Amino acid sequence: MSFSVPFDNSYADLPAGFYSRLDPTPVKAPQLLAFNHDLAAILGIAPGSDAELAEIFSGNRVPDGAAPLAQLYAGHQFGNFNPQLGDGRAILLGEVVGGDGMRRDIQLKGSGRTPYSRMGDGRAWLGPVLREYVVSEAMHALGIPTTRALAAVATGEPIFRENGALPGAVLTRVARSHLRVGTFQVFAHRGRFDDLKTLTDYAIKRHYPEAQGPMDLLRAVCAAQAELVAAWLSVGFIHGVMNTDNCAISGETIDYGPCAFMDAFHNGRVFSSIDAQGRYAYGNQPNIAVWNMAQLATSLLQQAEDKEAAVDGATAIVHEMPGLIEAAWLRRFAAKIGIAHVRQDDLALIQNLLTLMQQDGADFTNTFRALAGPDARDHFTDRAAFDSWSAQHRARLQAEPDPITTMNAANPAVIPRNHRIEQMIEAAVAGDMAPFERLMKALATPFASTDAALERPPTEAEIVSATFCGT
Repeated sequence: MSFSVPFDNSYADLPAGFYSRLDPTPVKAPQLLAFNHDLAAILGIAPGSDAELAEIFSGNRVPDGAAPLAQLYAGHQFGNFNPQLGDGRAILLGEVVGGDGMRRDIQLKGSGRTPYSRMGDGRAWLGPVLREYVVSEAMHALGIPTTRALAAVATGEPIFRENGALPGAVLTRVARSHLRVGTFQVFAHRGRFDDLKTLTDYAIKRHYPEAQGPMDLLRAVCAAQAELVAAWLSVGFIHGVMNTDNCAISGETIDYGPCAFMDAFHNGRVFSSIDAQGRYAYGNQPNIAVWNMAQLATSLLQQAEDKEAAVDGATAIVHEMPGLIEAAWLRRFAAKIGIAHVRQDDLALIQNLLTLMQQDGADFTNTFRALAGPDARDHFTDRAAFDSWSAQHRARLQAEPDPITTMNAANPAVIPRNHRIEQMIEAAVAGDMAPFERLMKALATPFASTDAALERPPTEAEIVSATFCGT
């Protein structure tokens, strides 16, 4: 079967100032490392041979119907505004309307320099490509909105970073779109209000067709982001770099750079090597989500005719967001302890458990998973304190019809633990893809216990204390 993609592009029809048209930069010796056949089937892609897939998804061959371009955007990075960012190492090949009726982007990451690369080489090395492949597909299996991975291709070329020469690779990412808060910021900052209105109308049509204008769009994006960050917290996920250019208005998780899943629970946990102040710590992610939405609101306001009224409306919408996050958080964490019918006083029960977990350094994933069985107290050193909490918990569950099923559906058995990802990358660099394949198999069914070794927390020697962006 020959390769084909049913492209149906719309972003390329927007004004030329939204992007730069260019083809990916070819590579020396592409080799297909992974291909997501299930996702390809949803997209309606006829895959063809491995050699053909390697050519397409390395950027060596532009498929028929594609409209390659690099998108323009700005963004706040660690709170500091950068007026021009853009796709510095990514090319949007085009869009596909899948068999489920959803429109999605197909984008190459690591596909060479663009007008937005600044001093970068536009390339990616194998480690971050496989990390994003594994973690994004794990998030999808967990039921959390996310970009997805379609393909990973080795380029056969070295790239050079601080630690020397590394094997190059290209990731093919699939997203409902790559519209970011920073996409709105660039036009608002430059005073290109006609383009800002065009972008707003496009975003509404593509993602929130029920929205009636900019403020309805803001409300919809705030609701989506509130649900997203609550979902992250419920699985111990730390994004690591919640800049506004990494905040998708679709409500999907995007840009898996220095991301990590917690082992031992701590509300202030930070992994990103560049987050020296803990801006994007685990427990601060709700605050940053609200801050990012305030930046979106500021941008959207620039097209309003009655700015004073628009400011009042936007302020009210953003101020509602902490309540949305708390409600979503409470619903998800209540399920994690077996409560399907949530009461407001469940908040204290959950917070008391988290306090005990933080004091004892209990493993986040395994402790919650153990609540459905007889061994939960083994995860605590202060057994008396846990026993006191457990008595309250058991009393509360008397009102629940099936708490064990509720817990098992909310608490994964396996997550992409940092040390396993690092081991997988090290093996792949040496030419061994077996650990990658093992992780992918287990993470495809995260709520089933199928590989006990992958459920184990790291030993002291295996702990990964810092993660890196990988650009």
